Amino acid sequence: MSTPRQPSRGSGDRKPRRPDGARSRPAGDTGRKPARGAARTPSRNPGERPRAPRQRTSDQRRPQGGHPRPPARPQPRTVKLGDSRRRLRLITVALTLVFSVFAGRLVQLQLLDSDTLAVAAGANQYYDAKLSAERGSITSSDGVALATTVDAYDVVADPTFYPADKTRIPDAPEQAAALLAPILGRSKEQLAAALHTPKTKWVMLAPRQSPEVKKQITDLRTSLTKQTDTKECRAQRLLLGKPAEQGGRQYLDNACVNPLVGLGFTDSKQRVYPAGGLAANLVGFVNSEGVGTGGLELQYQKDLAGRDGRVTYASGAGRVVPTSAGGSQQLPVPGLDLRLTVNRDIQWAAQRAITDQVANAGAEKGYVVVQDVKTGQILAMATSPGFDPNNLRAAKADQLGNAAVQDAYEPGSTAKLMTMAAVLDSGSAQWDTHVTVPNTLQRSDRVFHDDIDHPTWYLTLAGVLAKSSNIGTIEAAEHLGKNQQESNRILGDYLHRFGIGQPTGLGFPGETRGILAKPETWSGSQQYTIPFGQGLSVNALQATSVFSTIANGGVRVTPSLLAGTTGPDGRYTPAPAGEQTRVVKPETAKTLSEMLESVVSDEQGTGGSAQIPGYRVAGKTGTANRVDPKTGKYSGYTASFIGFAPAEAPRVTVSCVIQDPVNGHFGGQLCGPVFKQVMEFTLKTLHVAPSGSEAPNLPVDWKP
Repeated sequence: MSTPRQPSRGSGDRKPRRPDGARSRPAGDTGRKPARGAARTPSRNPGERPRAPRQRTSDQRRPQGGHPRPPARPQPRTVKLGDSRRRLRLITVALTLVFSVFAGRLVQLQLLDSDTLAVAAGANQYYDAKLSAERGSITSSDGVALATTVDAYDVVADPTFYPADKTRIPDAPEQAAALLAPILGRSKEQLAAALHTPKTKWVMLAPRQSPEVKKQITDLRTSLTKQTDTKECRAQRLLLGKPAEQGGRQYLDNACVNPLVGLGFTDSKQRVYPAGGLAANLVGFVNSEGVGTGGLELQYQKDLAGRDGRVTYASGAGRVVPTSAGGSQQLPVPGLDLRLTVNRDIQWAAQRAITDQVANAGAEKGYVVVQDVKTGQILAMATSPGFDPNNLRAAKADQLGNAAVQDAYEPGSTAKLMTMAAVLDSGSAQWDTHVTVPNTLQRSDRVFHDDIDHPTWYLTLAGVLAKSSNIGTIEAAEHLGKNQQESNRILGDYLHRFGIGQPTGLGFPGETRGILAKPETWSGSQQYTIPFGQGLSVNALQATSVFSTIANGGVRVTPSLLAGTTGPDGRYTPAPAGEQTRVVKPETAKTLSEMLESVVSDEQGTGGSAQIPGYRVAGKTGTANRVDPKTGKYSGYTASFIGFAPAEAPRVTVSCVIQDPVNGHFGGQLCGPVFKQVMEFTLKTLHVAPSGSEAPNLPVDWKP
């Protein structure tokens, strides 16, 4: 067989032809396109010397006298996978080596280097933090919150955000302060000063802010952020720090900076008073640290505050070490919830009535007390002017107390009830004992008068009380003993039984005991003025309790404000009942009650303005000279009215006291209408049935 003819030089651009005249393909070319990814035979460049064709193998030689045999098809390659058991053995060996390293390290840490590591762990700093207990709520008798604790937020800032080289404005603290001042209620100067402390990374701007305040600040900050993301602001930032000739600038326009960027919030708690000023002088308030500072918030601070918890943790390299053996945690115990005896509706009616009358009379202040005569529980205790504990900044210092138990005043004619109780209970006289009352009466170094000039009155003892005669009361008290000293001692003993000059039993912060000197020290005039209510002093609750004692058949019940408490476990515990003390005999109390009805129902009585249609009312007016606490001298008047209803089966006592009125000064004139308004509302609220009988109308005078 002959070999193919070699092409001549210079014919590299021509393909060799087969003998039949067709162009021949290179050896191995099947005429098909190469498979994707297969190597292609590089083309020759023009002028390149052609390579000699490869010799055909025996299976490619053309048979004699026929067409050439086509090349054999390439056989597919077979990929043989490695042994899986071998791979598994390799992985097992690798894992064994890794776990061996871990085990060795564990042995080293736990056994070999344990002492060294313990010493190193001791280098951690241990921190002790307080876990604040949730303060208990104060509710009215129906469980509605008067004081409660809600989620709040401390507004804080990082002053390191505010230097001019960071904010790119020269007065970032001042701008931030101007935005925050009206929201937080603080001055711009205070806020700016707090932000001008770049070496401090945390400052408190305003503690215990409401969610509304947080939202307002957050919305403002978001709005400012959007405002700064403009094309113009982005262009200004690109020019920061560049040379002036290139349009560079040192500061940004105010519109391109968010001065609130350094602000933040931390979770806190806030004491709120949902009822606003309702019973505020009674409930009290807390200070900026959340500690009770006035009223019941102060009195029951320990119970309301609960018990704080503690957490101790280790910190190394600025990080908490949660697995440290020195860490500990003691969970806080929430405070008790207090349920008061105060009826919300009656409290509201009392506050409205006394507030209106104080304004009408142009008075300095006034207070109303409503007491359940059987239990001694206080159903309302209202003071005017009051305050809103949610906004202490708007209140004056003298408005924050509870004047009904903190003010000591001379009771005037309402104290005559105690003198009459002593006279009747000791058997010195009867309700119908005849008393001759001249216009004036000389005793010791003084001449005594009644509130009006009058001819000689011929009154029964009931009439002395109904017409509120000072002279008649002096004459009745003189017959308590064989001589004046004994009479003083007997009267002083009864005053003491009624609770005068002693704590009421409430334990209210700042409560006054009043003033009652020992009988043996009474001066020449005191032994005659004390029987009609001058020369001694009481608080309004003490005076109210005197009438409740008579209404309760002569038994005094210690006043109370706390109905019970609810612990963290949800269990309600009623408060113990008030202590009971008999002061006068039941028959004495019944007679006194009928005598007090004459004050209201008789046309000669001074308390006609307190009448309530459908109910029998027993009460007493009081008009006394007022001691000015600033000068210690008499100045102005104290007007009062105290009574109970229904007189035949007493349910509640209501007292009204108005201090230093300008438009009028008589107790019946100013406090009688307040008593009527509050008592009428209370009887309806408690669903007390109207009286089913007429008042006895005891005779008040006699014919000589």
